[in-house]
Amino acid sequence: MTRQTPHAPELLLFEHPYAGIQIPAGTVEQGEAPEAAVLREGREETGLIGLRLVRALGHRDDSPPEGCAAMARSTTVYARPDAGSFGWARLPRAAWVRTERHADGFTQVSYIEHDSEPDREYISYQITGWVPDEALTRRQVRHFYHLDYPGDAPPRWTVRTDNHRFTLFWAQLDALPPIIPPQDTWLDVLAQQFPDLRRRDG
Repeated sequence: MTRQTPHAPELLLFEHPYAGIQIPAGTVEQGEAPEAAVLREGREETGLIGLRLVRALGHRDDSPPEGCAAMARSTTVYARPDAGSFGWARLPRAAWVRTERHADGFTQVSYIEHDSEPDREYISYQITGWVPDEALTRRQVRHFYHLDYPGDAPPRWTVRTDNHRFTLFWAQLDALPPIIPPQDTWLDVLAQQFPDLRRRDG
């Protein structure tokens, strides 16, 4: 999402309270068109009304690395490889998990959140249990769109969504701050439209 200023085009970013600086993104719901999803997610993650879809920027394989998978649907996590065992937790669709082992049509998975800011080694939340094999996918396609905001947004503001409070801010395309991986590679897609885009690594 960009906006024009007298100085340079600016990209909208947000600072996650524990995971660093990110680009607004989201998940296409089942049966939802990607164009509708990007506008919905844009409103939900930024709180901005009146976003405009400029154009599609393409798509690419954004599948999890080896030893990981994505949730193909929202699923109960069971204590044993048995749907009759207790299940006190659920994992949402599109969440990435580490796969541990397989048994009887189930896969044991671990969903882990690290406290990346400031201590990457500290695990703040973890779910480990068994999910049906068909609830997992090794293929995930990422769609990219350029959105424009023609309104008058403040330089910084906060939005509460996904059980977190995010700080959103505009950054000049020729002086972007470090963005978390693998999102930092998404800038290559944006650079095709804005050749002057630069970022600081590290």
